[in-house]
Amino acid sequence: MNNFWDASVWGWFFILALILGSILLGNMLKKSIPFMRKSLIPTSVLGGLILLIIAEVYRAITGVAFFDADFFGGSGYEVLEIITYHCLALGFIASSFKASDKKMTKQRTGEIFNTGVTTVSTYLIQAIFGLAITMIAALIITDFFACAGLLLPFGYGQGTGQAMNYGQIYETDNGFVGGKSFGLTIAALGFLCASIGGVIHLNILKRKGKIKIVDKQADGLNNEKVEDANEIPMQGSVDKLTVQIALVAVAYVLAYAVMALLGLILPGMKSTIFGFNFLIGVLAAIGVKSLINLGRKKNIIKKQYVNNFLMTRISNFFFDLMVVSGIAAIQLGLLENYWGIIAILGVVGMIITYAYNRIVANKLFKDYPEEQFIAMYGMLTGTASTGIILLRELDKNFETPVADNLVYQNLPAIAFGFPIMLLATFAPTNPGLTLGILVAFFAVMNVILFRKQIFRRKRATINQQKTEENTEHTETAE
Repeated sequence: MNNFWDASVWGWFFILALILGSILLGNMLKKSIPFMRKSLIPTSVLGGLILLIIAEVYRAITGVAFFDADFFGGSGYEVLEIITYHCLALGFIASSFKASDKKMTKQRTGEIFNTGVTTVSTYLIQAIFGLAITMIAALIITDFFACAGLLLPFGYGQGTGQAMNYGQIYETDNGFVGGKSFGLTIAALGFLCASIGGVIHLNILKRKGKIKIVDKQADGLNNEKVEDANEIPMQGSVDKLTVQIALVAVAYVLAYAVMALLGLILPGMKSTIFGFNFLIGVLAAIGVKSLINLGRKKNIIKKQYVNNFLMTRISNFFFDLMVVSGIAAIQLGLLENYWGIIAILGVVGMIITYAYNRIVANKLFKDYPEEQFIAMYGMLTGTASTGIILLRELDKNFETPVADNLVYQNLPAIAFGFPIMLLATFAPTNPGLTLGILVAFFAVMNVILFRKQIFRRKRATINQQKTEENTEHTETAE
């Protein structure tokens, strides 16, 4: 039996309060310091960095890991990792419940599909360069984990939660000491690259006279309806926010049931299966949403229970918690032998993500190349929220369809990206073969992405050949 004054009762709450307090402090710094305000660094990233600095100063003075102090119950780093793990899935689940009433034209469908393919292609090029770098490093550094570079696409392309998930898998299943901290550090570098690289690019556009950067954050509430028709009341017998949280919780419990069942069927893949908690959670949320929609069609359910505005707020809340706790969970002491490799991965990741998305945006999104590029660069080094923050500097009122591209591209991105996740768990058994498969997969994805340009050129060549042959036949007949 626990006493209410024990650290085991209060420790997790102190950690949660510290996370939320760091967000408040980060927001105050952004509001009061002009440099911070112009930097576009997300407040959650700033909050995480504040906690990371505090933890390292505390460890340097006392020799004790900050979050493992008795005040936090003695296992604070585990709590931070658990928060990061669950918030990844909960944020995606809340996003998946949101409904859309926008009609898709053929052109818009193609642009969304291309955005999803671009996302996966960027994962692949990050994985190719990342794996190649660490395979070379493994030849130089004794006992270095050759597949560590595969954490680059998870840290940059998918963010803190997935970077930690795969770092955990490599740490527990493959003996990569410090794997979780390695992945989380890559993700933190990704946020910095998104912010710093994004600001540099925006200032280049500013000097060219293409945009005017306003020294304040845009208010996104003007672009989102708070309530749709025929919804349950905001404050009835049960609060509407409570209903939204309940739906998210039900979907996540269903996801756990599916993962537990798959774990019994495939015990050797239990770590991988539970690493896909966000994906299975999304599928569970889609299932619950489909049942609700069916109930409404059959007139069993009279009111609309899902509120897009509140689901967005819940999703953003969980993602903010995920980012702060993920950065705070980094234990720099475990990475003392890896800083050179981490720095190389960070810089190379930024350069290839910038260059590849610049090419794609100019070639395939000619109606809004700058907006598409800056949003994709921000998303594929940070998160979708980072991409939106950067996009607002160019497209304050979301007049281009780029924001929708980022939202709806998830379906093709998951469909094409799922094999990469499976391949990442196979990689430690044969890194060389994995690298070859990644290169081949990247080539295929680019054929799909540039299909119109490739096949249009081929058709033009064939038509030209036919015209020349007809001309020759005509001349011969004369």
